[in-house]
Amino acid sequence: MTQRLANKVAIVTGGGTGIGAATATRMAEEGATVVVFGRREAPLKDVVASIVENGGKADYRVADVSDEAAFVSAIDEVVSDYGKLDIMVNNAAAFTWGALTEMTTEDWHANFKTTVDGTFWGTRRAMQLMQKNGGSIVNLSSICGVFGTAWMSGYSAAKAAVTNFSRAAASEGAAANIRCNVVIPGVIETDATAGMLSDDTARANTAKLIPLQRVGHATELANAVLFLASDEASYITGATLAVDGGRSSDLYTAMD
Repeated sequence: MTQRLANKVAIVTGGGTGIGAATATRMAEEGATVVVFGRREAPLKDVVASIVENGGKADYRVADVSDEAAFVSAIDEVVSDYGKLDIMVNNAAAFTWGALTEMTTEDWHANFKTTVDGTFWGTRRAMQLMQKNGGSIVNLSSICGVFGTAWMSGYSAAKAAVTNFSRAAASEGAAANIRCNVVIPGVIETDATAGMLSDDTARANTAKLIPLQRVGHATELANAVLFLASDEASYITGATLAVDGGRSSDLYTAMD
């Protein structure tokens, strides 16, 4: 590996599974000290153990990003323990599923508490801590926030909010050399998408909607986050990078 993140300290929320775990792993492979955040201790411990076993540096904090006080306190604890924060990846999200006509106000707000509020709290605290030395923030949106998705109206709205919030944050952070960018995942194979990819037929039908004709892997998404977090992207801020096999760039209809 090239050690692109040598001597960097990174936080990855939602780091116990899926995209978060893959991102933490890739960052550790490139030399970062990575601290994974999540609500459940067991998967966090597993990710840290795997990273350390492979020669990387990692730690974890049990923290619910929908709890402002607990989340901010955990970020501050990382800075107290490791002396700084160079990279903040706001990956944690939550969603409710169901018809708009049946959605309760509680269901609607549940999409925003983790996905939008958590991203706001994580970005705000990171920007406060990065004022002196700069840094990189990468926020995770979704293809649902680009198109809108039936039965996921709350989540679609929340992820669209993350994208425009991040653009504003990029403008505000630029003077202090704090970059803020967005990665937009398409269909990535994780535990969260297991239901829609439950068998070969479902997988094939999903692949037909994607120009590259396949579902993405978590490591492919992690590589995009890694790039934007690294100094290789030092002149990139306020950008949105779609990692979706071409889905968001084309009105694509599969032909037999």
